[in-house]
Amino acid sequence: MRENNWIKIAESVEELRFSGNQIALAELEGRPICIGRYKEKLFAFAHKCPHASGLFAEGFIDALGNVVCPLHRYRFNMGTGRNVSGEGYYLKHWPVEEREDGVYVWC
Repeated sequence: MRENNWIKIAESVEELRFSGNQIALAELEGRPICIGRYKEKLFAFAHKCPHASGLFAEGFIDALGNVVCPLHRYRFNMGTGRNVSGEGYYLKHWPVEEREDGVYVWC
């Protein structure tokens, strides 16, 4: 069984290439994930919505810092994974650290 540890996903935040919606695609151990940026803080979460597999990279981050699925507008807290629009789904998410030598995700 693999132990959890910090995995480097980028050499810098600039390498992540955030789009206008403040969501970037990245790769974590060969799997696509999203990195969201809200008020200069980074969040790592699944790239597909747990409801109907909408791609979060095509969604947006709302004024409260929730990531919004582009298909049905379900909203999730990027830090806790909690579904805040009431449907009861849970978004897989991971801690993120920005360090001098890169961006790391705990998995």
